[in-house]
This record gives sequence, C-alpha cells and structure tokens, in this order.
Amino acid sequence: MWFLFAILSALFAAFTSILAKIGIEGVNSNLATAIRTVVVVIMSWGMVFLTNAQSGIPEISKKSWIFLVLSGLATGASWLCYYRALQIGEASKVVPVDKLSVVITLILAFILLHEQFTAKSLVGCVLIGAGTLIMVI
Repeated sequence: MWFLFAILSALFAAFTSILAKIGIEGVNSNLATAIRTVVVVIMSWGMVFLTNAQSGIPEISKKSWIFLVLSGLATGASWLCYYRALQIGEASKVVPVDKLSVVITLILAFILLHEQFTAKSLVGCVLIGAGTLIMVI
C-alpha cells in the first residue's frame, strides 16, 4: 500500500510543479507560497477532523513535537526556495534539481538514521545525480 501512496505523491507533486509554474506568473513567490500553505493547512486539518485524528494530539511526545516543528520549518524553507526557483527558472530544470532531495535523503538516512546503504542505493544515487546533471545542462 505504501507504494501506491508514493506513486500518488509523485503524481500530485508533478501537478504541483506545473500548476505552480502557471499560477506564480506575476505573483511574488513568497506570497504564492503563503497562499499554497494556507490551502495545505486547511486541507490537512480537514483530513484530521474527517478521520477523527485530533483526539491523538495530547499523546504526542515532546520529542515528536520538536521534530515535527523542525520538519515544518524545513518544509517552509524548501517551499520558499522552490517557488522562487520556479518563478525565475524553467520547471523542466528546477524540478529535477529539487528532486536531488532523494539523493540527499538517502545519504542523511544512512548517516542520521543508520539505515542500510547498499550497492543498489549507491548506484541509484549516482544515476539520479547523473540524470539530474544531464537534464539541467
């Protein structure tokens, strides 16, 4: 089931890039990010209440709160940078560079989370990096 959600995530992310590139024309990138964020907040809280997940709020540990807030800050910084790059660059070049996050995530997962880094992971990272380079030059 995780694979289906991952594929849907990739599909929605692709539409996000195209829709954003069209919508950001003539709009300040920070303002565009803020508008997008409000929509995401409304949608996310809507899902929380729809699934009755709000009852789990008191059970969230201090450690989880800290890391969720840090993740939110990283997301915000990523979105602000992404929208600015998308506004001044071509989507066909910005998006592949943004997807280098896959390579960086694999490296960080190995270093910080002690996840397994195999020969297959290494080859994948090299191929993603090379593919990104080919797409942007």
